[in-house]
Amino acid sequence: MESIVLKTKGLTKKYGKNTVVNSVNLQIKKGSIYGLVGKNGAGKTTILRMIGGLTVPSGGDMELFGESSKEGLNKSRSRIGCIIETPSFYPYLSARKNLEYYRIQRGIVEKDCVEQVLKIVALEKVGTKKFKNFSLGMKQRLGLALAIMMSPDLLILDEPINGLDPSGIIELREILLRLNREKNTTIVISSHILSELEHIATEYGFINNGEFLEQVSAKELNEKCKHYLSVKVNDTKKAVVALEKNLDVKEYEVLNDNEITIYDKVDVPEKVAEILIKNDILLYSLNQNNITLEDYFMKLIGGEKND
Repeated sequence: MESIVLKTKGLTKKYGKNTVVNSVNLQIKKGSIYGLVGKNGAGKTTILRMIGGLTVPSGGDMELFGESSKEGLNKSRSRIGCIIETPSFYPYLSARKNLEYYRIQRGIVEKDCVEQVLKIVALEKVGTKKFKNFSLGMKQRLGLALAIMMSPDLLILDEPINGLDPSGIIELREILLRLNREKNTTIVISSHILSELEHIATEYGFINNGEFLEQVSAKELNEKCKHYLSVKVNDTKKAVVALEKNLDVKEYEVLNDNEITIYDKVDVPEKVAEILIKNDILLYSLNQNNITLEDYFMKLIGGEKND
């Protein structure tokens, strides 16, 4: 049986009469990379703050590393590393000296932990360069180094790729994948940049307006976000009959009188076109498409993607 690192039931947060997180049920497996998906203001940060103990829930239950009591949760949070709010670093100190300050402040005995985390985040060669002269990507990596300095079992990252350029995003992605693969670190990462989560997440949780909509594995999501053919014809009823009979098409959806979405035979669009034409069906267009994570999320919340 897979070990569950975090479980919530009915997790809720209210500010006055405003409910920002409404009865959220999460289940995060050990060793997973959990993508918390939602638009800005959906409630992602509030959920992460409640997990990290930075915000007190208004209702619901939480179990962290098998502990659910107040004392047990506080103890278990020592096994968490977080980047929810931007860490405060001294602008005139180097990466090494900033981390050394936090090592002493937090009472970490192992002096070599600073060098170890600097190597993990590829900042070991920065030398005496002052924090105030760091690029945004370097600042993000130093924040990550601070979060993993105590070798956490669970790493929580809130919108870590915001503002990063493509190379910075790739660097951060590779570091997180390495942490997950080599140290079996469970990672929860929130983002509204859905295309980036597709490269890293093994599980997804979708949230909108404080409501938890769905939790799926990457494998399940890949099944839902599969490729398809978009076909426009003059007669969908006649087209469906012809495709079922002559090409054994089974997975399809008739959208209206002129449009069909076909989920099988995607790799042979020319045969689909041939069958339709042979059966005297006017073919207006035939395109190969795929449902992106963004498409799926927008459909889930009942919205439309902005072009």
